[in-house]
Amino acid sequence: MGIAAINVRNQFRGKVKEIIEGPVVSEIDVETPSGLIVTSVITTRSVKDLGLVVGKDVIALIKSTEVAIAAL
Repeated sequence: MGIAAINVRNQFRGKVKEIIEGPVVSEIDVETPSGLIVTSVITTRSVKDLGLVVGKDVIALIKSTEVAIAAL
């Protein structure tokens, strides 16, 4: 199944900017061409399976049932 087959409307192309690797989960920062930073927490196993390294081109796929907002 390719990326085109995934039904996710919010897709952001970018490059891996930073990886903070933990024993079980890792944080991945993806920077879009416009400078937006999208952070994902995924399993460390997935980081290895996807071959994620700083500078790699990726697509951040965002699907959420809830977005929390705090007033300033």
